Amino acid sequence: MTSTTTRPVLSKDGGTDNRPGLLLGVVLAAQFMALLDVFIVNVAAPTIRVELSASGAALQLVVAGYTIAYAVLLITGARLGALVGHRRMYLGGLALFTAASLACGLAAGTGQLIAFRLAQGAGAALMIPQVLSLIQREFTGERRTKALSAYSAVLATGAAAGQVVGGILVSADLFGTGWRPVFLVNVPIGIALLVLGARVLPRDARTGATRARALDLPGLVLLAGAVSLLTVPLVLGQEQDWPLWSWLSLGGSLVLLALFGAYESRLARRGGAPLVAPRVLRIPGMGRAVLWIAVSMGVNAGFLFTLTLHLQGGLGHSALRAGLTFGPAAVVFGIVGLTWRRRPARLHRVLIPGGFLLAAAGALGVGGLLADGGTGGWGLYPALGVLGAGISLAFSPALTGALAAVRPEDAADASGLLATVTQLGQLIGVAAFGTLFLAAADGSGAQNSADALWTTMIALSVTALAGAMAGPWRRAR
Repeated sequence: MTSTTTRPVLSKDGGTDNRPGLLLGVVLAAQFMALLDVFIVNVAAPTIRVELSASGAALQLVVAGYTIAYAVLLITGARLGALVGHRRMYLGGLALFTAASLACGLAAGTGQLIAFRLAQGAGAALMIPQVLSLIQREFTGERRTKALSAYSAVLATGAAAGQVVGGILVSADLFGTGWRPVFLVNVPIGIALLVLGARVLPRDARTGATRARALDLPGLVLLAGAVSLLTVPLVLGQEQDWPLWSWLSLGGSLVLLALFGAYESRLARRGGAPLVAPRVLRIPGMGRAVLWIAVSMGVNAGFLFTLTLHLQGGLGHSALRAGLTFGPAAVVFGIVGLTWRRRPARLHRVLIPGGFLLAAAGALGVGGLLADGGTGGWGLYPALGVLGAGISLAFSPALTGALAAVRPEDAADASGLLATVTQLGQLIGVAAFGTLFLAAADGSGAQNSADALWTTMIALSVTALAGAMAGPWRRAR
């Protein structure tokens, strides 16, 4: 049986600092802040468009530039953490993220804002893979399971919380600054985390094995190209009515992905250090866990995005009211993510398919309650809670199971892979279900929007059911 102790955390002066809770709090706070910025701009977008006279395409890039840089660089950030140290990369990425947030809040035009959003995403990509790597390295046994449960709870509650916090900040219009606080709020938090992180994060131990794992530059170029060619048309294709270049780009992404796989396999056979170690992909249950994570995050992001469009565009709700609507889903997701381990062990293997079934029921409930063009009444909140509980049960055990059998030396590769899958799942969910919603909403008015939402919620439910069909979870041994 695995030990349930944590490794001593090295203090800044090289001594030991047995404060694993503080270490976990520091890294998860940064995870929450970075994830918040994926969604917080959604409810601020209408205000940004008016105040900066942004075109539709420019606004799309403001919203998505962060996500594109984040998704492209995540695996590279994980490998850099293994090469130069998780502590160094965490603090360096956090510093870049904080500085870019300040620059975003002070941007004078859309061009500047897009550039700074790309820098913000790059900072997050350097910082976030280190979170899972540090958890894998510093926690063992039951404490690792609890830490991973807290991580998974933060990961998806951050999405809903982004809508809520964004709505509060935009509606408050602090000192007449409009949308700018959605970025500036990161600055004091980032500075505080830099100070705390420098004190509680363990020093990096450079070993000969770590130095030998050189950065796979050809693999990086192929993967970055494949992800870029996939994400850019998904973000901009709907607004531009899916022009020819978008389809060519999607096709090109598949070609580059195939070349990436072939190159990585050949590099591994030659004894090199591929960007994602093949042995990570061969971990029992990893493939199915990747599928579950992608589907659950796609459903989560598609639900958040399309319901936001309906609440603000169809029903005319304020940013604050729209944001607060997601409160029940966020709260329930967090509670379930932290407590699912307390269910009887005999039930653990069916938690993931059961979660997907709950998510499907919740999506149908939300869509049905809003189908008449009204606000759904008080029944909407239990339905949102069921949806949040279902997605949490689908996601949290899948993530914990995927990492349970990962060896410490493979933590960086596994962290980069799962973080990238999470991000791409969210991006594809927004693009696919957002496209469906916008295509179905063929006119203005609350009823047209409600009809489009009902269609989208049915699609979300079918997708969740497909996730349930992947079968029960088997605990890694």
